[in-house]
Amino acid sequence: MRTRLMATVAVSLALGQASAALAQSSTPAFQNTSSEAQRKANSSQATAELFYMIQQLQGEVRRLQGEVEEQRHEIDRLKEQGRDRYIDLDQRILDLSEKVSSQPETANAAAAGAGADTGSGSGMATKKYRQPGAEERKAYQDIVDLIRNQKKYDQAISQLYEFIDKYPEGDLTVNAYYWLGEVYLVKPQLEQAKQAFTIVATRYPDHRKAPDAVYKLGVTLDRLGESEEAKRRMNTVVRDYPNSSAAKLAKKFLDSGSS
Repeated sequence: MRTRLMATVAVSLALGQASAALAQSSTPAFQNTSSEAQRKANSSQATAELFYMIQQLQGEVRRLQGEVEEQRHEIDRLKEQGRDRYIDLDQRILDLSEKVSSQPETANAAAAGAGADTGSGSGMATKKYRQPGAEERKAYQDIVDLIRNQKKYDQAISQLYEFIDKYPEGDLTVNAYYWLGEVYLVKPQLEQAKQAFTIVATRYPDHRKAPDAVYKLGVTLDRLGESEEAKRRMNTVVRDYPNSSAAKLAKKFLDSGSS
């Protein structure tokens, strides 16, 4: 009996030790499985976030590319518009040159002596120019402000062309041509300045801006290296507009021996 009791106790102890050993051996396996699952979950979340960020960046790049393409089209449009205006201005000058060359010298001489003397002292007939309305004056003053105060020359050039097209053959239209020459002279785009001043000098020789335009045409020609033609224009100012401030500047130019 005693021997049987001792055997029972020994078996119980052995079973307890085996259970403890089994529990210890199974716990690390469960923990390892749980940690691996967590790592996989974290890795999957990081991958998803990275994919989302890449998609956002790709969308931003596409948006910026679209904006760049729009700006490129706008620049091309403005360049084409500018070329069209230069071509139009060249055509106007050619048409004007043909008209001037077709007029007999006798007709020009008769016109020069037909009217009263202008304020410039040129003896030319005074033409009556269309006087501007309130809206036209406002548009003109806005352009002058762009030039004198804001120094936004490219914008001023665009608006000057629009002004000339909208209000042709008026008193302020001649001023607009003159300002076009002034702005091109400042930039400097000398060929365009030469064309604009030529329009005032040849088409509107009796206008109050004509003496200044002929003088500035001489300055432009001098900068272009056309020294003889520049001197001829300066002499024209002195001869045709002797009482003007432009004539005084032309005399200084001639006296200085500029070339």
